[in-house]
Amino acid sequence: MAFYNRIGSLMKQSFSQNTVSNGQVTGPSMFNAIRCMSSKLFVGGLSYQTDDYSLKEAFSGFGEVVEARVITDRESGRSRGFGFVNFTSEDSASDAMKAMDGQELNGRSIRVSLATERAPRTDGFNRGGYNRDEARNDRY
Repeated sequence: MAFYNRIGSLMKQSFSQNTVSNGQVTGPSMFNAIRCMSSKLFVGGLSYQTDDYSLKEAFSGFGEVVEARVITDRESGRSRGFGFVNFTSEDSASDAMKAMDGQELNGRSIRVSLATERAPRTDGFNRGGYNRDEARNDRY
């Protein structure tokens, strides 16, 4: 929900700062508004003993952490070895990334980088149900 609120406020700022000159809109573009949102970090190489709380504690010295989440396997509940940390400010995220990348956390050297949007899956499976467009009935 905080993510959507952030996008909404950035959109309002972007549109309210635009001016019209000779029929063209000038000012910050939507792309720049979204591109500036880089307060989410990817943390890889986590120990299986690292949980949400210890991840948050490790990064809280660099600024206010909104959320720290270790990604777990759906079936076993065991850590998948990576997680994400959200900061309230981009400066805090940048400082944390520079300071923590390559450092040791719970006995493992971690990798820290800006989180990027996940690419759409192209594994051939239709998520969410039966896809009638691709269905074939070769038997009849």
